[in-house]
This record gives sequence, structure tokens and C-alpha cells, in this order.
Amino acid sequence: MNILKAVLAVSILSASSLVMAEGGGDRVYGRMIQDNERAMQEYAAARGKTPPEVTHYRYGMKLDIAKVVHTSPTGSGCEVMPAQMTYEDSSGDLQTIEYRAMGTACRNQN
Repeated sequence: MNILKAVLAVSILSASSLVMAEGGGDRVYGRMIQDNERAMQEYAAARGKTPPEVTHYRYGMKLDIAKVVHTSPTGSGCEVMPAQMTYEDSSGDLQTIEYRAMGTACRNQN
């Protein structure tokens, strides 16, 4: 009976790790961030601008946003995830800021 319980526990743990492997947050968010950075490099090249370096947002940081160019999707989960926003500042330079955002599927969840 103990062997059966041990096999059952191992199979449940293995199955749960496989479920998170493909749809796991880190992998999905990493792909979204890479797609955003690639799109912004193409945007900058098409307009003859310098591709923006990613700056990590710090609380209280002053932002000079004249025009929002692109924001990365926040996903359909209900958790905090990385997101990026690329914008033009008042000088016309491209800037990308990375910040943490809540997912968009948080209805009726307490």
C-alpha cells in the first residue's frame, strides 16, 4: 500500500511539472518581452531612430512620455507579470520601460 501511495505521489508531481513546462509563466512572459523588443527594434530602424535600451521602472521614477508607441500584452492570467512600454520622450527619442503589471483575467477572484 505504501508503494502505491509513493507511485501515486510521484506521478502527480511529475504531471504537475509537465503542465507548467509549456504554459509556465516565465517562459510565456519571456517570449512576450522578446517579441516586444524585436518589434521596437524594427520600429526604430524603420524611422531612423536609435533602438531603445530597456530601463527597469523604480517607484517614483520621473517619466517624460510624449507619445506611447507600444505596450506589451499583460496576458490572460491573474498574476503579476513583467510588461514593457515603449514611448517617445519630448525630445523624440525612443525609451522602453519595463515594469510589473497585473494580468487581465482577475474578475471575481478575491
